[in-house]
Amino acid sequence: WLERERGLRFDDYDAAWRWSTTELGAFWESVWDYYEVRSTTPYQQPLTGEGIADARWFEGATLNFAEHMLRLPGRAADDVVVLARSQTRGPVSLTAAELRAQVARVRAGLAALGVQRGDRVAAYVSNIPEALVAFLATAGLGAIWSSCSPELGARSVVDRFGQIEPKVLIAVDGYRYGRKVIDRTGELGDIVAALPSLEHVVVIPHLDEPAGRVEEAIAWSELDGSGGDADAGFELVPFDHPLAILYSSGTTGPPKPIVHGHGGLLLEHLKLLGLHTDLGPDDRFFWFTTTSWMMWNYLTSGLLVGSAIVLFDGDPASPDLGCLWQLAAETGVTYFGAGAPFFMACRNAGLEPGAEFDLAHLRGVGSTAAPLPASGFEWIARAVRPGISIGSVSGGTD
Repeated sequence: WLERERGLRFDDYDAAWRWSTTELGAFWESVWDYYEVRSTTPYQQPLTGEGIADARWFEGATLNFAEHMLRLPGRAADDVVVLARSQTRGPVSLTAAELRAQVARVRAGLAALGVQRGDRVAAYVSNIPEALVAFLATAGLGAIWSSCSPELGARSVVDRFGQIEPKVLIAVDGYRYGRKVIDRTGELGDIVAALPSLEHVVVIPHLDEPAGRVEEAIAWSELDGSGGDADAGFELVPFDHPLAILYSSGTTGPPKPIVHGHGGLLLEHLKLLGLHTDLGPDDRFFWFTTTSWMMWNYLTSGLLVGSAIVLFDGDPASPDLGCLWQLAAETGVTYFGAGAPFFMACRNAGLEPGAEFDLAHLRGVGSTAAPLPASGFEWIARAVRPGISIGSVSGGTD
């Protein structure tokens, strides 16, 4: 494509890599064009300024991350694009049309609550379809998303959300972790009390019978935007408009909020998922993650390149460490990701996933969160699928 469209030819990988790291504006503009990024206004230059401090990317462009997520390239309206499995409730699958409709409904519902461009929407949610829908609805309004997993206690959540003054909090009432039923209504009450900026609380009824309830909360089913325009378009924002706030781990003091923009995350994830990981409309993409970890953002962005994404909510070792491999077999996962400690735990337990489950469709394995030791590579190459592509990737919240 670069040779045909740009007149560029590289003799080897190193030459292509060198161009991508020295001709930054040209490289990122090629990503923009290759993936047909939409902007309602033209940008002036892909990059102006020298160095990190004064770099400006694609000034003049106006776009929306959620709109690009819901383009779902290569997907028909009735194609399944979200497969969710949970230890709390039954399986859920969403087609492209269903996902778009749910996002439009929740976007209108949030707008009816007064959420608008620049407002913060915080989420205390499990890795379930409602989390994805709420994220895209928030982004579609030009509001700013931030999420924490309900495994975190109230203090840890307030340490994060207390810094960003959210207008709306969306939360589950609890969840199951293996055989354990964990009610979170008590913690949710403490979180709400500690966030004076909140104007509304929306509760997703994840447990059948939670032990408590949150006063004056709105049920997820009521977030329908009655009287609003569910078909309203996406709020178009500048390239660097804030999209999501993630947090450092908190190991060196309070967790530090890090802001990611619509355009930056869009281009970075198109590159990561489309070029590095080689995902497309024929793939089913899974990564074991919670909504507290930046890999949740990475996983959900599989939609940008038309991949179906597989969500998991629960204990990865229940009833045993074969749980996620069985999930991969049942849902037809083509790319399987998890933290390095998970793969090492499987190795140390003597698992043979390739022999125990049908993983013929699996063509890639990704590992992160820690370096994967050589013995981990060797175990995947032997016990999962010989010859499979293994990516031990680095990165993080920043």
